Amino acid sequence: MKSFRVFLFSLLVLLIPRLGFGGEGMWLPLLLKALNEADMKSLGMRMSAEDIYSVNRGSLKDAIVRFGGGCTGSIISSRGLLLTNHHCGYGQIQAHSSLEHNYLEEGFWAKDLSEELPNPGLSVTFIVSMHDVTERVLQGVSEDLEPRERQSRIDRNIAALRKDFPRQPHEDVQVRPFFQGNQYFLFVTVTYRDVRLVGAPPSSIGKFGYDTDNWVWPRHTGDFALFRVYADPNNLPAEYSPDNVPFTPKHFLPISLDGIREGDFTLVFGFPGRTQEYLPSPAVQQIIEVIDPALIAVRDRSLNVINAAMKADPAVKIQYASKQSSLANGWKKWQGEMLGLQKTDALSKKRRFEEELTLRLQRNPELRRRYGGLLDDFTRFYQQRAPLVRAAIYYSEITGRNVDLFRLAAYARRLENAFKNHGPQGFESARDNLLPTFERIYKNYRPEIDRDVFAAVMPLYLEELPEHFIAAEARQGFQAAGNDYQQWAAQLFE
Repeated sequence: MKSFRVFLFSLLVLLIPRLGFGGEGMWLPLLLKALNEADMKSLGMRMSAEDIYSVNRGSLKDAIVRFGGGCTGSIISSRGLLLTNHHCGYGQIQAHSSLEHNYLEEGFWAKDLSEELPNPGLSVTFIVSMHDVTERVLQGVSEDLEPRERQSRIDRNIAALRKDFPRQPHEDVQVRPFFQGNQYFLFVTVTYRDVRLVGAPPSSIGKFGYDTDNWVWPRHTGDFALFRVYADPNNLPAEYSPDNVPFTPKHFLPISLDGIREGDFTLVFGFPGRTQEYLPSPAVQQIIEVIDPALIAVRDRSLNVINAAMKADPAVKIQYASKQSSLANGWKKWQGEMLGLQKTDALSKKRRFEEELTLRLQRNPELRRRYGGLLDDFTRFYQQRAPLVRAAIYYSEITGRNVDLFRLAAYARRLENAFKNHGPQGFESARDNLLPTFERIYKNYRPEIDRDVFAAVMPLYLEELPEHFIAAEARQGFQAAGNDYQQWAAQLFE
């Protein structure tokens, strides 16, 4: 599902003014001084935009990190202590848990640095600086180019920009599109890969309410966990080593024990994923009628199997805790999204907005020339897309998120291709790269559960999609098993 606004790698922010609702939008700290500082101060902000974003001295941005694959963390001490959400650290807490040391149920607290637990594969990323590189990325790109050629030129420009942009050896450079490719920003980042678990409350606190309370307000969850970032003796990124030392940040967030008062200025600073605020009405209708119901349908069936297995076996409850939590998070969110869109009559509001836009375009010949057909184009696009959407969701959800056997098969195919294309040396390199992934999967894998998930979700694929979307091998396998999903699953998982 594409956002018409952008994939946001790192931007910011929502503002909550004195009384009532927050200022809308996600604002880049690079642009706060020019665009937002005056408004923010009128709302009660006492610090300057330079205190939030600076490349010359420690600032707020140096205390806010991207935690793992998509969460936010805050550095809260001079020795690299990091505060994030319990659900963001849930996978690490689960990975360290066992029947003998069930940190999910009992919580975990390191008494000193020596007891802090390493987490292979976990990283935190700091932003060093941001740069508007729109002009360079769009150099030589015109509106009359075919989409493929346009993207090819953009990709070449980005590759050249990343190659030439000055950075330190330990820094990375990434370029991200904003506003659906109308603006591009370059991020210089530093990533630390030795991140250790310091403390977490038991799930009865950190996950209070579980799936029932998730995405529901007011919340009563102690949703926090503590980690620590480690660096080499020079404070630079390093892989895990007993010789590493706590990271010294440029800036950390002081913790006030005074609490807050009504009307205090509040700033939310972090790394959101994407926004769909500007989707047109046909896209919103498709979310309500097709996309969310399809996503929920797959995970309904998958979670029914996993929840029953977790309830029956304490060891499975630990093994599948992270997978269940991840699947249930989206499952609950999409239910709430549908409910919210329907309760707020969002589709009608979108259509009224588009009617007003059409009237404004009709009054302005130049705007009508440039944008007069836009809404009709959107309608045609989503009509053409409609037959593919459910099939794409069923395929990606079943093979990519719910049935682990398909993921293992994809990795096996990667090894096969590495051997075909690069011989024994390529195979060995690919195998070594995949071994940590296989170890993580098999540590928590129960083939009998995966088998039952397969049998539960495949009827959606075979019975609800037009025949031309169904792989011939899947149809043949099902028929060979006597059109019996349980028998088919048993044969595949022998």
